[in-house]
Amino acid sequence: MSVVLSLQDVGPCRKQLKVEVPAPAVEAETQRVVRDYGQKVRLPGFRQGKVPSELVRRRFAKEIDQEVKERLLPRYWKQAQAESSIEPLLPPEVEEISEIQPGEPLTFTATVETRPEIALRDLDGFNLPDPEIDPGTLEIEETIENIRKQMSEWVPVDRPAARGDLVAVDITTLGSPEHPEERSDSIQVEVGDPQVWEELTLALQGMSAGQETTFERRHEHPPAEEGGVSQVHEQKFRVKVNEVKERDLPPLDDAFAAKVNPEFQSFDALREAVVGRLRQQKEEQRREARHQALLDQLRERHPLDLPQGVVRREVEGMVQDYAENLARRGVNVEKAPIDWNGVAQEMTPMAEKRVHARLLLDAVADERKIGVTEEEFERTLSMLARAQGVSTPVLRRKLDEDGRLTSLRSQLRREKTIRTLLGEPDEETPAASELT
Repeated sequence: MSVVLSLQDVGPCRKQLKVEVPAPAVEAETQRVVRDYGQKVRLPGFRQGKVPSELVRRRFAKEIDQEVKERLLPRYWKQAQAESSIEPLLPPEVEEISEIQPGEPLTFTATVETRPEIALRDLDGFNLPDPEIDPGTLEIEETIENIRKQMSEWVPVDRPAARGDLVAVDITTLGSPEHPEERSDSIQVEVGDPQVWEELTLALQGMSAGQETTFERRHEHPPAEEGGVSQVHEQKFRVKVNEVKERDLPPLDDAFAAKVNPEFQSFDALREAVVGRLRQQKEEQRREARHQALLDQLRERHPLDLPQGVVRREVEGMVQDYAENLARRGVNVEKAPIDWNGVAQEMTPMAEKRVHARLLLDAVADERKIGVTEEEFERTLSMLARAQGVSTPVLRRKLDEDGRLTSLRSQLRREKTIRTLLGEPDEETPAASELT
């Protein structure tokens, strides 16, 4: 006997089922719940486990009915799902649950997000970038020079400051009509560093220890409301130079190479390692660029009506990741003046791209019969466990508890599908970050 009374489309990628739980099943489950309650409840005048079932049913009618529904609805939703051959992308939205009446069936409606119908085409002939992976001489020299700067020491000098110098200063925020109080800080800045205000860099150039000057910084505040006018704020500062230091750069010789890493027996060995690292970085960038180009073109060739519930779930996950990242950086996300609705709107286009890509890759994997073997899955779990410093069973249990074990397998399958479309060999690496 079918439990699905009706099945209809209620929007793009949304289906609604009306499901019926037969009256005998409702009665049998009700009796089981009443019996369970009877074993646990305590009522005056009765020993535990000896309360008449009729009294238990009357006294705890609301709680019993609720538990009966909680037991039956998941069970019969699964049966309805199997009967209708629906593969929902998210758990169902259950509504219109009827009241439990003696001798009557229990009915409810379940609305689910489903995959759109995808007619695959043009899975060949992608226009993919092929950037050079061999580093140029300038890149190599710049990388070695950055290492040289990291290994250098700062030494005091008796001359005016110039770009590249480390300057110890006292900087004072001067009072203004809006904020009359002054505030001073002692800091060290590298003149010309991109993270240093350009106004401060310009003020410090040519100044020697003991000298002071003032400078002004202008910055723009965004409008308080949409359509408003941006506010330009000007703030004056006084800065006094206490000390000027310059880098004492070590010579580029074998001793320098050994200082960087004792394994380097010569400067040529250091240079060779730098070339290898740069080439590896360029290979990774090339791979990422090709993967991204493939996904972009795959989406362009296959426009879809996306399941909006899945997009909303993706946006929620992205916003949560953003909030957690802010919290790790010390931001109080509950008190910070953040327009979370605005953040969600900004993230929606990226979320749509992610959902679109996943749906297409899953369809390609189905058509090409691409799967992840148990050996591949276990190998990935093992590598992830080693990277996190835990055992494979511990990681498996944690992923299973978080509901991420199945999503990991799906992610591996999508990445394997990308490699198949690109003609790349399989890689024995953990799953990459989320597809975009």
